[in-house]
Amino acid sequence: MQTKIDIRLPVMAILLVAVVAVHLMATAASAQSDAFYIGPRDVLNLTVHAGGELQSDVNLTVSATGIIKVPFCGPMQVEALTTSQLEEKIQTLLARDFFVDPEVHVYVKEYHSLRYHITGAVKSPGTFEMTARATLMELIAKAGGTLPDRGNQAYIQREGKGANGTTDAWASEPIKVDLVQLLDKGDMTHNVALETGDVVYIPLEKSMNLGESKIYVEGEVKNPGVFDFQLGLTALNACIMAGGFDKFAAPNRARIIRMEGDVQQIIKIDLNDVKEGKLSDVELKPGDRIHIPESYL
Repeated sequence: MQTKIDIRLPVMAILLVAVVAVHLMATAASAQSDAFYIGPRDVLNLTVHAGGELQSDVNLTVSATGIIKVPFCGPMQVEALTTSQLEEKIQTLLARDFFVDPEVHVYVKEYHSLRYHITGAVKSPGTFEMTARATLMELIAKAGGTLPDRGNQAYIQREGKGANGTTDAWASEPIKVDLVQLLDKGDMTHNVALETGDVVYIPLEKSMNLGESKIYVEGEVKNPGVFDFQLGLTALNACIMAGGFDKFAAPNRARIIRMEGDVQQIIKIDLNDVKEGKLSDVELKPGDRIHIPESYL
């Protein structure tokens, strides 16, 4: 009697191992792409063990320029590094000059560099610090969700590169997101991954009786012109709707020209401070004119 050997089980096992391996590789790649990058004001905990003893255990606050003072090593640029990359960098320096086989561990004790600002048709507008890179939906949830009369589009103002290569909070045009597709239909392809410093504006739905009301945005914006007035519209949000600021703009010297009867009122506002959450924005009225002057440079 011949014995039959069933080779299906080993083949299935090999296929299963391959599938699991591919899944783990994809998960690792995804985790790496979503890794937290150290930024200004983050608080790091650093421990160093060598020779079986604790050599250092300190909390280090990242400076505004992205630098920490590492024991034994001195000042070190750490902005845009992951904690793993920083551990490797410190370990290499310590092994070269101070200890044999040092063990270095770094973790983020307090997150402060991931900051997002959201205004408009949400329940709790403001600036939010997050512990991981956020998506648009996560920020909306953090702000308590949208109001019932929110509009169908969101505007995301993102930092870009200015003419001289430096970071410019207003260099890029706003990203427009279809909220009907994202929130009403659940299409996650519209769930934009946010970057630290992003300003999100969600307009209220236009009221029928306000169709004749306008506001005016002029000066150093990318698309100056006349826009429909909406309840809750602010000076910064109107500028975002106008395409953001031009490269020679001076948002810190913005002016709102408003007519109160026959009297002209001029309201000065620093829109850079508004973006940073340091100053309250000004809610507009129908007929307001926003002027963004040219910078002195």
